Amino acid sequence: MKKYNLIPLLLAAYLGFMCYLGYPYYISGAYSPLRYFGVAALSAGCIIILRVVMKRRADKHNSKDN
Repeated sequence: MKKYNLIPLLLAAYLGFMCYLGYPYYISGAYSPLRYFGVAALSAGCIIILRVVMKRRADKHNSKDN
C-alpha cells in the first residue's frame, strides 16, 4: 500500500475511534452538536487535504525520476 494512502487511512481509523469514544458525551449533552460534528468534520477535511498533498508530492517525485 502506498504511503499516501496508508497514513490517511490510519488517521481516519483513529478519528473514527475517537468519535466512538466521544459519542456518549455527545448523547449526554456534555458536547454540543457543533463541537462534536465540527471537530470530526474539520479533522476529516485535514485528513483529505493531507492525502491530496502527499499524492501530489509522490506524483511529482515519480515524474522527476522518469
